[in-house]
Amino acid sequence: MGLLPNHENAYVDSAKIRNYVLSASHPIGRFKAAYFRGLGYTHEKWKQFEDDIREQHLTLEAEPTEKTKYGQKYTIKGFVKCPNGKRVLLQSIWIILEGENTPRFVTIYPEGG
Repeated sequence: MGLLPNHENAYVDSAKIRNYVLSASHPIGRFKAAYFRGLGYTHEKWKQFEDDIREQHLTLEAEPTEKTKYGQKYTIKGFVKCPNGKRVLLQSIWIILEGENTPRFVTIYPEGG
């Protein structure tokens, strides 16, 4: 294992954070949003959530997982200190698409969730 290849240039789509992970109305994301809201990450504070993912989570070891027709997926598991002061164990999924070298954010959720 090691760090996610080219992690310093990782692409995190802010719309995915705002309109999926922290969205109270997204059919799937709303369940994640409720959890993250309890940690102090609200839809309005999406930028802090993105910054915390980049600074605290993306700098942890990544494990290569599934290789799909689209590219190589990676999983990062580790603790993040949240705005409410709690440290929680999160798991994020990243993909490096075929023919590219920039990792892209796929999703994040509580470890075991």
